[in-house]
Amino acid sequence: MNPEERLSAPIVLEYPFTRTTGPVIGAFMTGLREKIMLGIKRDDGTVLLPPTEYDPVTSKALTEMVEVGQTGEVTTWTWVQDPRDQSPWDSPHALAMILLDGADTPFLHAVLVEDAAHMKTGMRVSIKWKQETEGHIQDIEGFVPEKENNV
Repeated sequence: MNPEERLSAPIVLEYPFTRTTGPVIGAFMTGLREKIMLGIKRDDGTVLLPPTEYDPVTSKALTEMVEVGQTGEVTTWTWVQDPRDQSPWDSPHALAMILLDGADTPFLHAVLVEDAAHMKTGMRVSIKWKQETEGHIQDIEGFVPEKENNV
């Protein structure tokens, strides 16, 4: 075989099945459509966000959905100067772990600020909703520093 010759084979990667959202993720998505953030309560009283069907520690089924706040604190973040083509955001932004008020686990989403100088760990942010929502995570346009949110 010539070292310059390359072998190739066509491959199609697909997942030919569908899955329903179920009662927990379905409720979370319905909440997004209604501009409400829902987490799920564990037996120890802590609240997971986003909600899961089972406790990640005990594997016990979880069913008690609870509303959490629409404001929270940035616990850590990174700056995205050049968003990838498949990114939902086409301009520079931060990706941050945000601990919403009333939740005990942080939620990953974008913080929409002009540049990294406007970001800091511990800053307060709030949700910026799209005007029209449909029950999808992209109903949240992003988060903005609390003082700048005019929603």
